[in-house]
Amino acid sequence: MDFNLTNEQELLRDGLTKFLASRYDLTSSRAAAKTGAGWQPEIWRGFAEELGILGATLPEEAGGIGGGPVETMVIAEALGHALVIEPFVDTVVVAGGLLHRSGDAAAAALLEDVVAGSAIVALAATEPTSGDNWRDVSTTARRDGDEWVIDGTKLMAVNAPLATHLLVTARTSGERADTSGISLFLVDIASLSTGFTAHPYRTVDDRRASDLTFSEVRVPASALLGAEGQAWPSLDLARDEGAAAVCAEAVGGMRKVLADTVEYCKQRQQFGLPIGSFQVLQHRMVDMHMEVEQAAAAVYLAVLNLAAEPPQRAKAVSAAKATIGRAARFVGQNAVQLHGGMGMTEELAIGHYFKRLTAVQYEFGSTDYHVGRYAELTRS
Repeated sequence: MDFNLTNEQELLRDGLTKFLASRYDLTSSRAAAKTGAGWQPEIWRGFAEELGILGATLPEEAGGIGGGPVETMVIAEALGHALVIEPFVDTVVVAGGLLHRSGDAAAAALLEDVVAGSAIVALAATEPTSGDNWRDVSTTARRDGDEWVIDGTKLMAVNAPLATHLLVTARTSGERADTSGISLFLVDIASLSTGFTAHPYRTVDDRRASDLTFSEVRVPASALLGAEGQAWPSLDLARDEGAAAVCAEAVGGMRKVLADTVEYCKQRQQFGLPIGSFQVLQHRMVDMHMEVEQAAAAVYLAVLNLAAEPPQRAKAVSAAKATIGRAARFVGQNAVQLHGGMGMTEELAIGHYFKRLTAVQYEFGSTDYHVGRYAELTRS
């Protein structure tokens, strides 16, 4: 099987890599995360206006380029290598896919704003009792005349504090864990008044998230995306697309962590010699390299199966997510150990990468969840 990138994909990767090398400073991004707005809007505008990556994987009718999973992988890996905190995966990959598949006019118009960089969309799908199971939806929506009334609580809506719009899952029929009866609503945050509260916070990996409460929040009938109660297949695909994207992001981060660790071991001296000359540490770095390459191969498998039938797609994505979970833990922990105590300081990039690699293990389903899903799919 040919894993080589096309000329266009190589140009996409090289252009983004050069942009990030010259414009994306880790110190500035961490300062924005900790004390500022949580991101750098000027970088997001650069993604839209100078690079066009916000539309690289979105349809041409929305102003995009119409790329596919491989383009997403290329972009996500480059963003992970630079430790970018701007919400590409959540807004473009996950929300963008949901909006496009809904087929609604309002969603199509919002997609154009996403491509232009003027809209940020966050998905609110996780609930207090749902854990890794997005099918476990207790939030409800009931029709009242020309409006929908939403009641419920959403936890850990990543990038919601930055968002202009929310995609909210709510049950309009069926039992709590049924796949049927789940609907998806597009909510313009600026239009909300009474009944909606958001508790924003900074995550361990310097991103922004919110816990959201809906208490008889009224939205127009047009807020319903797609057919009532039929959102699960699109949500299931969006979750796998998001998982594959963060896996690619993790590969980029691990490649950077490994390169920095090797360089540090060449410079750090002990007993008059670079510590990289000690065979036991060389073996450790070789093990790290092998984990990274296995993770990259697993990502290729997931990306090439995103258009397959749901069971095959889910199996490939879960294999990748489980492999990434193991690799991210091993590479991150060993990089910190080889750097010594300074590996966890704010001054070194390695500590920030370690936090992100730790968080990736839980996004779009934890490592344990995906190991279990893979086992179940293998038995069937």
